[in-house]
Amino acid sequence: MARILSIDYGRKRTGLAVTDPLQIIAGGLATVATSELFDWLQAYIARESVERIVIGEPRQPNGEPSENLARVQQFVNRWRKAVPGIPIDYYDERFTSVLAHQAMIDGGLRKKARQNKGLVDEISATIILEDYMRSRKF
Repeated sequence: MARILSIDYGRKRTGLAVTDPLQIIAGGLATVATSELFDWLQAYIARESVERIVIGEPRQPNGEPSENLARVQQFVNRWRKAVPGIPIDYYDERFTSVLAHQAMIDGGLRKKARQNKGLVDEISATIILEDYMRSRKF
């Protein structure tokens, strides 16, 4: 089997998470400057076998598209043209940042560590991936 990679796409930074090759466990991978994301992903898939990419679909709590959705769609369209062999799917990312902050609190991280936005993005990507994996088991 190959890995599944998830993306929490942001205007400045993007959080990434990935499964193990057997797709059992999801873990944080990195936080990358969004301007470098495309090249970073291409380098990563050259080293690791990736079966699918899951990208957070930014929506407001009421289900309406958020302002970041247009940027995410541009990235997805670019990816699909450049790398058609690795599908990229949307997955609802509502409340992942809130859940990431709560996980940090529950994990005992101090306030200063919880202010690390890159870590929040990486944890958010992990939550997206865990939810995606759970949804496929039913």
